[in-house]
Amino acid sequence: MENVGIYTPPSQKPVNPSDISDIFQTSLSDSDLEVTPSAQQKLAEIVNQSEDDVEGIRIYVGGGGCGGMTYGMTFTDQSTEFDTVLKFDDFKVLVDVVALNFLRGAQIDYIQEVGRERFVFNNVFAETGGSGTCGGCGSAGGGGGGCS
Repeated sequence: MENVGIYTPPSQKPVNPSDISDIFQTSLSDSDLEVTPSAQQKLAEIVNQSEDDVEGIRIYVGGGGCGGMTYGMTFTDQSTEFDTVLKFDDFKVLVDVVALNFLRGAQIDYIQEVGRERFVFNNVFAETGGSGTCGGCGSAGGGGGGCS
């Protein structure tokens, strides 16, 4: 086989963590992630009732595959240089840049029904068919094909 050359990647300047805000926007807008008024009210209530030192509410994304992504929230006592922030009067929402890629355009709502109260993530991916189960996926039921 003839030697066609050796690939040399372009040199890149190492990223200094203190310069990370120059690389991406650290603030969120309502178009990135909408938190409905009822969700804002409940989140503020939860944060104010917490006895811990709470920096904010961290939104996270997990899973994937045939069942779609799973979304959740937890208290956080610190932010990182990779967080984007949506500020409210009584609290702030933190989302790391990786999770933001799966949350962009989503809405967080708080629903109160008889005997049941919950936060709901209304996600744009669900409207386009990007989440949910698919019967042909091996992990969904032991079948042989892949998800489409």
